[in-house]
Order: sequence, then structure tokens, then C-alpha cells
Amino acid sequence: MSSAVIVSAVRTAVGTARKGALANTPAEVLAATVLKAAVERSGFAPAELDDIILAESLYGGGAVARYAAVELGWMHVAGMAMNRHCAGSLSAVGLAAATVLSGMERVMIAGGVNSSSLSPRLQQRDGATGEMKDWFPATHPDSREAPNRDMSITVGWNAAQEAGLTREDMDAWALRSHQRAIAAIDAGHFEAEIVPVRVRNAEGTEFDFKVDEHPRRDTTMEKLAGLKVLHPEIPGFSITAGNASGANDAASALVVTTDAIAKAGGKAIQAKILGWTSLGIDPRRTGASVPPTVEKLLKRTGVALKDIKLWEINEAFAAVPLVACRVLGLDEENVNISGSGCSIGHPIGASGGRMLATLINGLKRRGGGLGVAAMCAGGGQAGAVLIEV
Repeated sequence: MSSAVIVSAVRTAVGTARKGALANTPAEVLAATVLKAAVERSGFAPAELDDIILAESLYGGGAVARYAAVELGWMHVAGMAMNRHCAGSLSAVGLAAATVLSGMERVMIAGGVNSSSLSPRLQQRDGATGEMKDWFPATHPDSREAPNRDMSITVGWNAAQEAGLTREDMDAWALRSHQRAIAAIDAGHFEAEIVPVRVRNAEGTEFDFKVDEHPRRDTTMEKLAGLKVLHPEIPGFSITAGNASGANDAASALVVTTDAIAKAGGKAIQAKILGWTSLGIDPRRTGASVPPTVEKLLKRTGVALKDIKLWEINEAFAAVPLVACRVLGLDEENVNISGSGCSIGHPIGASGGRMLATLINGLKRRGGGLGVAAMCAGGGQAGAVLIEV
């Protein structure tokens, strides 16, 4: 039986939104950068590509994937915009895997892109007055318990309350995330997956941006404890900027094909895609959506939880992986071993692809094995992908 495989997995370094190295770099440029590199590293020629699926979030239309393909001169390659918010690029990889396994396409690129720095502001006509007003495209009906524009409540706070997490629990997780990310940077663990982006700084000097800039070397429990909570009017509120993910810019891309096609063309297989899934949950429980998603994935694939060597569980808020570890009984030493959203950052559409690239390289350093990338997503959604290296 044929299997879907990843033959290259790349990402840009993650920039800090609006004040970082990528603040003035459009999403289209980020996308074209990783697409070009992903194809070059795969060994396939651009002429062999069939389609591109790139996750976007809140971009208001268009298709960055197709724009980047045309910019690169790949006129024959279609492009699709995938939107499942945070889990978008995991879903893009799953869709690409299913498509190549169907035989309808042979070689695809899946991934995602996000420029929080340059995201557009959307407007909608007010039906009563005819005036154009700022508009936010909602993914679930707004409510006091699950505001559709405030994930600190809908995701972080609700999950923390459900699991009985303290401020100290979440701050400690965030601190360790920064420590692990810095250790990974210093050890060169991200170098194999990062594609440099040529940028210009405020002084006009050009340089290659190739190191994640969001992790903080000087973070301590004392500094995290000193941060103000985001909603002081809510009694006991414990979510801060420190135990939440950042607003970030980045892109990721993975070339997906079948093992038969890869082997026939002499392409090196980086990972086998064993399964993928998604599900919906009450939006009030968005931050608790990873455990049921993982359970569904493992049940569908027939894989035992104990056989998973490494986990990437996105730190949209520190509460999310903490809930997953407690509910699933995971060993925290095997979860986000190189940091995640609280430290590396969370470039929404690109995060799933970033997680898979990091997971592949983490498994390689540990001699191979099974790994799961999973994350919650806006509106009470979640996605997960199971790979083998």
C-alpha cells in the first residue's frame, strides 16, 4: 500500500510582529521564499509540481499560494488558500497527503504563511446606515463565555479554569519554552529547517534573517510573575502576555508526494505521513481540543499513545499543552523539546508547518520514530498530524 511522504520541510525564522526583522516583508515574499527553497531541497523540478496549498488566516480573500507561484514563474501550478486558523497548515498537509494518495496529483506543496505585521484591516457595510465599518470575520458566534475576538478568554483562561491550572503552572511552562528554544538555537538545531530571508533594517542595511528572534534569553519566573494579567477585571484571571504566544511573521512549506514516486525519482524521504485529522468542539473549550483530536488520530491510525516519541503541541497559550499533558498523561520532557508558541512564536497560518519541520528534525536527532503535531484552532477546532521518521 502506498504512503504519503514528506521530501522536504522548510520554514523562515520567526519574526516578532510590527517591530521585528520581517515587519515590512509581505506575506507573498515570505511564501515565495519557502516555496522556492522547499522545491530545491526536494530534488523535484518546478515543472513536476501539481498544486500548492498554503494556510492563511484573516487575509480577506485572494490566494497567496497562487500569487507566489506566479511570482516564481510556475504558471502551471495552481494555488489554494486554506483557512483553519491556527491548524491551517496541518490541515494543508493532510489534504495534500490525501490528494497524492488518490492519484489525482503527484507532487504538492503544503504549508502556510502569516504576516501579522502587514495583515489587512477589513471593512463591511453596515446594513442600517450604509456606512463602511471595521469588520472582523468571526469563526463562531460571539458570547461572553467565548468572545470570538479575545482568545485569552476563549482559549487560555477557559482551558486553565477547566484543568485547574495556576498562574505559576503556566508561567513555569512558558519559562521552560524560552529556555528550550534558546538551547535549540545555540545548538544549531533549527538551521536545517530555516531558509534565510533577505531583509533591510531600519538603517537601510541588508542582511539575511535566519534566527528566530522571539525567544527571550533573559526571561525569569520573577519577570513573568511581574507581568499584568490581560483582564484584571475578571477575578483570578491568570493569562498574561508571558504565558501566551506572540504575534509573529513567518512562512513554512513541505513537499508532499507518495513513497513510490519519491523512490522512483531517487528523492530522499524525510518523513512518512501516517495520519491526519481534525475535529470541532464547543468554542468555550477550544483550549481543551487537543486531547480529543489526538485520541481520534490514534484510534483512526491504530497507533498506541505510548509509541509516540515526540510531541509538538502548539503553545497558543501555555494552558493548551498543559491541559493535553494532564489529560493524555504525556511526559512533558517529550513535548515541545525545542520550545513553541510562547517562545518561538505563533505565526498563525505557518505554525503547523513550522511544527512539522521541527518535529522531523527532532526525531532525526533521536534516531527516528513516531511524532505528533497537534494544535487547537479558533472557533472550537483542532488539527493533528502523525508522522514517522
